[in-house]
Amino acid sequence: MIHAVLFCSCCFLLDGVFGVETDEINVSVMEGDSFTLRTGLTDIQSDDEIEWRFGSSKTRITRIAAGNVTEYDDERFRDRLQLERQTGDLTITNVSNEHSGVYQLSIIINNKKSIKRFVVIVYAPVPVPVIFSDVSQCSLSAERSSRIVLCSVLNVSHVTLSWYKGISVLSSISVSDLSISLSLPLEVEYQDNTYSCVIYNPVSNQTKHLDISGLCQICSDCNLCFDTPEAVIRLVVTALMGVAAVVAVVLLVNDIRRVGRAQTNK
Repeated sequence: MIHAVLFCSCCFLLDGVFGVETDEINVSVMEGDSFTLRTGLTDIQSDDEIEWRFGSSKTRITRIAAGNVTEYDDERFRDRLQLERQTGDLTITNVSNEHSGVYQLSIIINNKKSIKRFVVIVYAPVPVPVIFSDVSQCSLSAERSSRIVLCSVLNVSHVTLSWYKGISVLSSISVSDLSISLSLPLEVEYQDNTYSCVIYNPVSNQTKHLDISGLCQICSDCNLCFDTPEAVIRLVVTALMGVAAVVAVVLLVNDIRRVGRAQTNK
């Protein structure tokens, strides 16, 4: 009993009021969009107090007290805050990854304090996945019943990549790291075009359907058998090699001229 009394006394000293209640809500939003955190109030009175804080340091964002609104200077939220005076609802516009975090709402009404925490995660829109065949598959004849294909995405985070056959999930891989590349292999039936690769996060998704006939045409030169990303990589490498060759020739010519001038001066 003594311990219980001491505990309640500490609660009173820390919060300044009795009856602290805490709630937590998860919010997902896409980069560039807006989100609204709602207080659940309908009409704030002059003696009510509303305060919004952000992050692990609980930095003040904005506050309503004695009927007055105070907005604190924070570069992350400049020109992005919209506070509803009637309800205390907070809207943040044009969000980016720096707006991910915990938003804490403190409400004091009739000397009773309640706290809500909103865990906001800002997601980047997912890219369209790319499907291509492994180089070793290019020499296979069209009569073979199956082949290995890869579904890949670059520079993604907090996503799930999945292979589907119709509406059935065949395999999946999820990642929560920042800016990682994913590839998911699958053995597919050669004449079956019901496969699709899907990438998604809580706010967006993209689907790429498998076209077996156009994926990797049977040809004598396997350099021509890859889908667009591989072709682009080869073109870039070829271009860089060409530039390097030109630079080498220019340097060689300059060296020859320099040596010739030196000999002439002697």
